[in-house]
Amino acid sequence: MLIEQALSHRFAGFFEALRATPLAAWAPVLERRTAQRLRPDRHGDLGTWVAALERLPALPAERVTLDRPCVGVARAQPLPAALRTQLQQALESLQPWRKGPFCLHGVELDAEWRSDWKWARLAGAIAPLGGRRVLDVGCGNGYYGFRALGAGADLVLGIDPTPRFVLQFLALNRLIGAERLAVLPLADDDLPDLCQAAAGGFDTLFSMGVLYHRRDPTQHLARLRDCLRPGGELVLETLVIDRPESFEQAPCKGAAANRERASGDRPGTPQTLIPAGRYARMRNVHAIPSVATLMDWIAAAGYREIRLVDLSRTTTQEQRATPWMRFQSLADFLDPRDPNLTVEGHPAPVRALLLAERAR
Repeated sequence: MLIEQALSHRFAGFFEALRATPLAAWAPVLERRTAQRLRPDRHGDLGTWVAALERLPALPAERVTLDRPCVGVARAQPLPAALRTQLQQALESLQPWRKGPFCLHGVELDAEWRSDWKWARLAGAIAPLGGRRVLDVGCGNGYYGFRALGAGADLVLGIDPTPRFVLQFLALNRLIGAERLAVLPLADDDLPDLCQAAAGGFDTLFSMGVLYHRRDPTQHLARLRDCLRPGGELVLETLVIDRPESFEQAPCKGAAANRERASGDRPGTPQTLIPAGRYARMRNVHAIPSVATLMDWIAAAGYREIRLVDLSRTTTQEQRATPWMRFQSLADFLDPRDPNLTVEGHPAPVRALLLAERAR
């Protein structure tokens, strides 16, 4: 079977659901771009990943769990050992798994990130997702999309330019069968013309771990704004230079109030770290702001009611190497003599979670 044929039909249920929404104008554009981005000549390993997808056993989804930390599916009776081995080997062929965890017919897929911890930080703070259309930018394999469906979202579109993550999603969804969710091989550069075709089509928009990879953060935030309806909610998680101990834990509204608690030699002064090379061995980290600076960026991009709801130091319990992600992870990116610093001498990772509304 041609690779294009092996993949195209796997998105059919989602596109049918999309056509029943105000985002119907997106469907033909998304279908065309998905086919273009998943051509074999665009990535040499695509054929290997599709073969792994085809090796997944066909298993009925008797009990699907999307509202628990370990997203997954199970049958009433455990899988026979041979079938379970076939399932595990097919999933292992798609390594590294960055986001999770997933529990799939007895196979416990322990990803690099405990993404359920991040979800727990935001779940009680965001607007209820019941009946909402959600866009997740830079979504990886779709973990947060599954959780959003579990929280009652009506439709979730995830976009990520990495083909491996798209194939991971297709493997997961072959088992789970969520037709109102898709992960498509797109980036935020694809959003401007799409949002012109269906302006304000989303109620909630996630940007988790993306902003510091963008050369122009305000442009990124503005692109996201244009995809939200007036009053729609931005859920933004990104690296910042502030330290958690310098902040009260209660949410605080408004940039001015957060500036009163900002860290640094001159409290209240917006600051930005611009790494000369890598940051925690990551490439393409262009800027890491203070919370005060970040809130100014968000306001300048057309949002209001900006509030910080969490500030957490990333630990080696939350991000680590596992049997499903055998490469280096956070422990290898920190100074072995001082875990408060990266190997390059920068402040160790701290992540802020902020919410904001699109201005009307």
